[in-house]
Amino acid sequence: MTVEICANSVQSATNAANGGADRIELCQNLNEGGTTPSYATIKYCVEKLPLKTMVLIRPRPGDFCYNDAEYDAIKEDVLMCRQLGAHGVVVGFLDKNLDIDTVKTAEIVKLARPMEVTFHRAFDRCRDWHKALEQIIECGCDRILTSGQCKTAPEGIDNLREIQKQANGRIAILAGSGVNSQNAAEIIRTTGVCEVHSSCKHTVVNPQKTNIEDSSKYNETDLEEVKRLIEAVS
Repeated sequence: MTVEICANSVQSATNAANGGADRIELCQNLNEGGTTPSYATIKYCVEKLPLKTMVLIRPRPGDFCYNDAEYDAIKEDVLMCRQLGAHGVVVGFLDKNLDIDTVKTAEIVKLARPMEVTFHRAFDRCRDWHKALEQIIECGCDRILTSGQCKTAPEGIDNLREIQKQANGRIAILAGSGVNSQNAAEIIRTTGVCEVHSSCKHTVVNPQKTNIEDSSKYNETDLEEVKRLIEAVS
């Protein structure tokens, strides 16, 4: 069983590693669905941490239909990750009809090699997941991060089972969104997936008082919850 932690900072990534996770999806701005992390953050995780580092490549929040300038930036970020020695990138491309943009996806897969490529939860926004699954496989992606077309993986558990069945070992299905130490084992048992994705986040409160509302609070991966998740699926 592979456990991936969605880590939004160097400290979150370190907690994921110390908790025994196999892999991180490194990002920032997790409260907006995640965007591409900084060069320095990627470099630190690749060089200092003993787990696989997958880097989210997403230039902005919002939809997954990118203009030419945004796509050029995505390609540069992929090349940067490859140069830094990242294990993989996490991407997703849709067209205006909510179908997979196979041209961009296939091009990024080719550009990223030998890194792994995960197609992220843009998959959950596509209009026909059966068709999208086959297209993503054809493009050469290594895995799909999905909540089974629902807001969370527990809600999408029936679809996850069907997605895993159709994939039939041709691509890894990574179950994510709402996954935690309390429900991960049931998701695995019910769907047959071999990979789970969780932020294991908690709120950190800085004891220093400020005059700016909420400036002393932020989310971070919880070391103890990572340990509990690892134990639950072992």
